[in-house]
Amino acid sequence: MNLPALPPLVLAVVLALGVLLAWARLAHWQARAPAAARSARGRMLALFALQPLCALLLYFTLSPPRQAGATGTLVVLTANADTAALPAALRSERRIALPEAPATADVERVPDLATALRRHPDAQRLHVVGAGLEARDADAVGDRALSFTPPPLPRGIVRLDPAVGRVAPGGVFTASGQVEGVAQASVELRDPAGQRIDAAPVDARGVFVLTGTGRLPGPAGFTVQVLDARKKPVESLALPVWTQADPAPRVWVLAGAPNAELKYLRRWATDAGLPLHLQVGLGGGLQLGDAPLPMTADTLQRFDLVVLDERSAAALGENQRAALAAAVRDGLGLMLRVTGPVPQNTRRLLGFQLQASGEDAGFRLLRPAPDDDAWRARRGSGTADAPLDADAVTGGLPALTRRTTSAQADDALPLLRDADGNALAQWRAEGRGRVAVWMPVDTYRLVLSGHPERHGELWSQAFATLARGSGSPPPRLPADAREQQRVSLCGVPAEARVVAPDGHATRLLPDPATGSDRCAAYWPRQPGWHRLEWGDAGWPFHVRAQDEAPGLRAAALRERTLRLVGEAKAASPDRAQVEAGPRGPAWPWFLGWLAAAGLLWWLERSRRGRIAAT
Repeated sequence: MNLPALPPLVLAVVLALGVLLAWARLAHWQARAPAAARSARGRMLALFALQPLCALLLYFTLSPPRQAGATGTLVVLTANADTAALPAALRSERRIALPEAPATADVERVPDLATALRRHPDAQRLHVVGAGLEARDADAVGDRALSFTPPPLPRGIVRLDPAVGRVAPGGVFTASGQVEGVAQASVELRDPAGQRIDAAPVDARGVFVLTGTGRLPGPAGFTVQVLDARKKPVESLALPVWTQADPAPRVWVLAGAPNAELKYLRRWATDAGLPLHLQVGLGGGLQLGDAPLPMTADTLQRFDLVVLDERSAAALGENQRAALAAAVRDGLGLMLRVTGPVPQNTRRLLGFQLQASGEDAGFRLLRPAPDDDAWRARRGSGTADAPLDADAVTGGLPALTRRTTSAQADDALPLLRDADGNALAQWRAEGRGRVAVWMPVDTYRLVLSGHPERHGELWSQAFATLARGSGSPPPRLPADAREQQRVSLCGVPAEARVVAPDGHATRLLPDPATGSDRCAAYWPRQPGWHRLEWGDAGWPFHVRAQDEAPGLRAAALRERTLRLVGEAKAASPDRAQVEAGPRGPAWPWFLGWLAAAGLLWWLERSRRGRIAAT
């Protein structure tokens, strides 16, 4: 019967207690023995010294010390591997080279990590050297200990977050990223024609943020360019942007009095093809605009967004307020335009606490581009029917007016900010819908000063943020897909397929193990725009060439490998014992303990060293 081994700490405590008891026995025996039978000082010192020596030898017999080094370690060479960067303790370990690793003499080359582990089943620890593990090798690590020695990232862009999803024509998109190894760097965003439309410096961590505007529907190739301190190009990367018009939201606008703001808002909606139902009250039961509609649940179901001002909101009855609140919680968007003092019965609006009254204050919007040339390129030339004023850029954006009424809510988020960063509009979620409070009162001045595109951007972004969603969430597409590399598409049904740039369609098979995520794997065979389709819906995504953007690829490999290292450490907290190597043999310690125990047995029974014998 094999007894379970005691933990090293418990074994040490038990042996220490045994030594203390043996010392106590010897001291008690020496004190109680007759004077003629007592031991001399030298004999007592030998008996006292042999007790801890026997205990120490027995401890190492039962728990031998671990061997030095990292026995069982397999060094894995990947792309850009530099063996000179290996720790000294690993330079004598076995090495294998994956297909991406540089040619190295006297190193075993394998097609993948799984093959290497089948050839070396005793490898309990992996040390990766180079760029990192490819996706095909991630699952082969298993429960083994994993460490990583990465090389420095290449000079240039190492992270680029493209525009998320589709961009509406005329809509603003944001692209952020990070630059590595370029001192005092700056970045520029250029449109498909090569014109600079935005520029920004990078911060101390190399992070930058750029904004652009979508133009004509379809795929577009913008460019992000990195400049050094002397404004010389360091690297240029393609920024894919897909522009496509989403279904226009159905908007119902209720106002208590006519004004220029409503006039230009309706003109913009008509030019943009947005169905807008406008009702303007004149008092005494008179109205202007479209035919009046009853505010019932059935009527609100026909719209995606309702826009009120403080007068029309105050005129709502209790039943109308209840129907509007229920529709918002079911997904309807609601905007309150504050153009004057807020009546008493409107100071609470679905989570917002509004001030009773406020004064008018001036503000200016942030310039959409860093300089006039970039601003002109970003605006374009307009159309033949509505050309843009070329001198409007030099004049800048006009001063606008807002109400200083405060709208307080714990979970409110800014919807619009001025040039100083102050919130001009806020929104919050209410159930499945969204509620916003809008403070600007004269955005039509943008149109009068020659900036109709800026006026359209403000209202387009506001309506897109607040309007009712389509109901079905969009699929999760890869942000950095590459040729000949597996990508994962999630949220796809069984009938989904991917159409390549050459028109070849590939049917996707969702993995049942992914459950409700419904993820499927796809291997793109060529770079360019691909399209995920099912039914009448389509979602485009871009695939980079295999050797394109080396900085992005190196950073992605490093991040993936570091994530595997973290997972390995979290799965096995006692990795330090594995890295120290296996325990050594116990028989040398047993022979030493046997000799010490035999000497102690003989010395206790011998009469040598006793006072009477002396």
